[in-house]
Amino acid sequence: KGYVGRFRVFSLLTLGGVMGVFLCGDLFTAFVFFEIMSMASSVWVGLEGGEEARGAFRSYLTIGITGGLVMLMGLFLLYAAAGTLRLGELRAACAGVENRAMLYGAGACLLFGFGAKAGMFPLHTWLPKAYPAAPAPGTALLSAVLSKAGVFGILVIGTGLFYQDIPWGNLLLVLGLATMVLGAVYAMLSDDFKRTLAGSSMSQIGFILVGAA
Repeated sequence: KGYVGRFRVFSLLTLGGVMGVFLCGDLFTAFVFFEIMSMASSVWVGLEGGEEARGAFRSYLTIGITGGLVMLMGLFLLYAAAGTLRLGELRAACAGVENRAMLYGAGACLLFGFGAKAGMFPLHTWLPKAYPAAPAPGTALLSAVLSKAGVFGILVIGTGLFYQDIPWGNLLLVLGLATMVLGAVYAMLSDDFKRTLAGSSMSQIGFILVGAA
C-alpha cells in the first residue's frame, strides 16, 4: 500500500527510541526516548485511515501524552527526594530518603507513565483499539517491543526506588493479577484475531508484573 514508506521511516524512529531507552544511563534520558518512541509509533496506528484508525490514534496518543506528563512529574519528585536520576545511583540514594511519602508519590507517577506504555490495567484501554487499527507488522511490534519497554521502566522502579519494599511489591502483585486475568478473559471473548492478540499481550504483561512483584 501507499503507506509502506512512511511505515518504514517511523519504524526506524520507533526502534531508535526503544534502543535509547535500554541504553540510557539515567531516567530523564529514558523519558526523552520514551516520548520519541511513543510519538513515532503512534503513526502506525493511524496509517490505514478510516474512522476506526483515527479513533485508535487519538486514544493511543492521549494515553501516551498523559502518561508522559505524569512520568515527568514523577521525575521532578524523585530528583527532589533522592537528588539523582542516574540508574546506577538510584538504589543507594533512595534507601536513604527520609521523606517516604514523596518517594512513593514519585514511584506512583513513574508507574503510571511506564504502565501506560506497557498496557497495564487500568491503563490498557488503548490496546484493543490500537492493535486492530495498525497494519499487521505494526501490531506485532506494538506487542513484542513497545510494551516490553514499559515493563523495563517498571523493573527499574522496583529495583532502584523500592528494592525489597513489601508495600510496593504488593501493589505490583495486585495490578499484575488484574492485568493477567482481565487480559486473558478479553482474549477468550474476542472474535477478532488482532483483538485476541491485544488481550493475550495484556495478559502476558500481567504475568511479568506478578514475577516482578
